[in-house]
Amino acid sequence: MRRRQAYAVALLLAVVGLALFSYKTARLGFPLTPVSTASVWDLELRVKFVARGQPAKVTLAIPRSEGELVVVGENFVSGEYGLTTRSDERGRSAVWSIREAEGEQVLYYRAAVQRLGSVPPSRRPAAPKIDVTALEEAQFAAAAGLLEESLRRSADLETLIPQLFGNLADAENTDAAILVGPNPTQVDRLRAAVTVLGLAETPARVVRGVRLERRLRSAPTRSWLEVWDGKAWLSFEGETGQLGAGDDLLALGRGGGSLVRVRGGGDVEMAVAVRESEQSAVEAATRGSRFLSPGLLNFSLFSLPIRIQEVYRILLLVPVGAFLLVVLRTLVGVKTFGTFMPVLIALAFRETRLWAGVALFLLVVTLGLFLRFYLERLRLLLVPRLAAVLIVVVLLLLLLSVVSHRLGFEGGLSVALFPMVILAITIERMSVVWEERGATEALQQGGGSLLVAILAYLVMNNRTVGHWIFVFPELLLVLLAGCLLIGRYSGYRLLELWRFRALAGEGD
Repeated sequence: MRRRQAYAVALLLAVVGLALFSYKTARLGFPLTPVSTASVWDLELRVKFVARGQPAKVTLAIPRSEGELVVVGENFVSGEYGLTTRSDERGRSAVWSIREAEGEQVLYYRAAVQRLGSVPPSRRPAAPKIDVTALEEAQFAAAAGLLEESLRRSADLETLIPQLFGNLADAENTDAAILVGPNPTQVDRLRAAVTVLGLAETPARVVRGVRLERRLRSAPTRSWLEVWDGKAWLSFEGETGQLGAGDDLLALGRGGGSLVRVRGGGDVEMAVAVRESEQSAVEAATRGSRFLSPGLLNFSLFSLPIRIQEVYRILLLVPVGAFLLVVLRTLVGVKTFGTFMPVLIALAFRETRLWAGVALFLLVVTLGLFLRFYLERLRLLLVPRLAAVLIVVVLLLLLLSVVSHRLGFEGGLSVALFPMVILAITIERMSVVWEERGATEALQQGGGSLLVAILAYLVMNNRTVGHWIFVFPELLLVLLAGCLLIGRYSGYRLLELWRFRALAGEGD
């Protein structure tokens, strides 16, 4: 019963930890490697116009998070203008207003956009209602003729749209000429396509936006068509009507109208600038999480002050070293002094570096053992003896620091960060084992402690391991599950199998 309960708890912990890990990598975009970078596009929209000394109102289409492109930050340069933002089925817009303005006016909108997990898709829209009275009889007949011809030469929506675009672009097609008028622009043809598809009760809309490129100081706006296929909006290229307008297109406004409208001014100019930059993938994912999953971010390490985060970068490595110790002691059979003493020694190696720390450990423990054996002859009580060993350890570390500095070995200067109490207890424990079980057992436990400390240092000092544990602390639940499973193990250790290999041969 208890075995099943332990297995059930371990399974639950592992599932929860791996589920959070998968969510943060797949949905929030947290990287698996510490050196990963992510692309962030800086978008700038500039509106310039000449005010006429009367109330002025400027409405500018601005982006919103859609698909995999998420607006993770934005700001407005408004001057003395009042600013409001609003959203509707056509998108988002910024509205600047002022009671009186005169002369040249300049307003800015800036946003940071990055690619993250998809935001929830839009709901299915109602089929557009084509107002027949708004179309002249000839235009209505032309739209019906274009629809009939395009349907006859297509099999599905993917082939219908290119066929319709081809007919609308055909200069010799009289129905197209009637519907789009003389000298049509790309937006005129897209609006005509929306009208024709409306007769077939197929929701469609004109989209205007910008392509996110590497660096473009004056980026042209682009137009394309979105059509609802019953489940999602499909994008069709604005020139040819081919499916897939590109996942690097950022929509600014829908409906085919102007991206900027100014009331109370003239000579309106709009400029778009795009710049791509690289930043840490962790930083990018953290910024994106504020929009995709703010609740999870509020209870993560990234919500703590930076100085506290740096403390946990070290503390979170302790369970990793402890799990390694569990594996080496329970499954391999390595003997050590104490349970977590090797892990603490490994943390000290992070300051002294590995080989300098190993040398200091061997030197201090060796000298401390000679001292301990001498103090044993004085028949001291336990506590005074431990205090005496600790004082001598401090003096030894001080002497080693001074000597190493004089010799030019800077690694010895960080020896003061070595856990002096741990060293003192190690010396005491090793001497007791030496007296009670012999030198062989004492050296085995001492060597095992040093071996585990070295392995723990290599694992805990690994940059990828540190990244995983800090960014994905839920993986500690998986380590906890592993400890529960190993805690139920009662079989032979690897070193025991090697030790009794002769008996196994005799049994055969």
